[in-house]
Amino acid sequence: MPKIFTPRVVTRRAKRGFEHLNLDIWKLFRISRFEFRASNVKDISVLENKLGISFKNKDLLLQALTHRSYINENPKFGLEHNERLEFLGDAVLELVVTEYLYKNYPNPEGELTNWRAALVRAETLSTVADELNFNDFLLLSRGESKDTGRARQYILANALEAIIGAIYLDRGYEAAQVFIQKNIICYLKEILEKGAYRDAKSLFQEEAQERVGVTPTYEVIKEWGPDHAKHFRVGVFLGSELVAEGEGISKQEAQLEAAKNGLEVKGWEG
Repeated sequence: MPKIFTPRVVTRRAKRGFEHLNLDIWKLFRISRFEFRASNVKDISVLENKLGISFKNKDLLLQALTHRSYINENPKFGLEHNERLEFLGDAVLELVVTEYLYKNYPNPEGELTNWRAALVRAETLSTVADELNFNDFLLLSRGESKDTGRARQYILANALEAIIGAIYLDRGYEAAQVFIQKNIICYLKEILEKGAYRDAKSLFQEEAQERVGVTPTYEVIKEWGPDHAKHFRVGVFLGSELVAEGEGISKQEAQLEAAKNGLEVKGWEG
């Protein structure tokens, strides 16, 4: 009678061995995939040292550095661009700054709002990003990599917000809070000493409320250009009156330009 072969029962120990093997293979795959992506930038550990943070998920850090234009030129890169992380980081940044100001300064809401605006505006954020050497690590298209001036300033500022979003996801709120206090809120003293929080938008609002009892509003009149290089025209209104317009590569910049022009139109410069 022929011998019948029956399948061997897999023991629990053997199962665990296979599971560990599968996990190790997956881990190696993830590491090799990250190393392939990381080859597109300088040694990412150098940036981690500058940030003072070692990321568990290195892909989050790479994504935070990836501009939309780079994905357009490299669709097989394997990561999304940084705009969703920027959206998250913007909210985390505003919360941390607001909480800090509320807990440490008894000043009126209007003053705290102006201080916060000065801390989170593109000029401040791009300065921080530049000091952290973001320019050495950004993933940009060939065209965007040649941009300088205001365009590069906003790319840097947006990348910093994306980094904050990545820190929040990877290390949690407290780590993001420490990073923001160390690298951004530290500029508050200088901002207050120089009165740098009194930008055109703040001045126009103060003058409008004092002189005519109306709070200005801003509306986008026109926007054009591709998603990674938008331009905006914004109008500043007092009630239904269109006082002035301004243009910029972000809504914030266009609003500031509109407010500046509004001060000139009304003769409220000083």
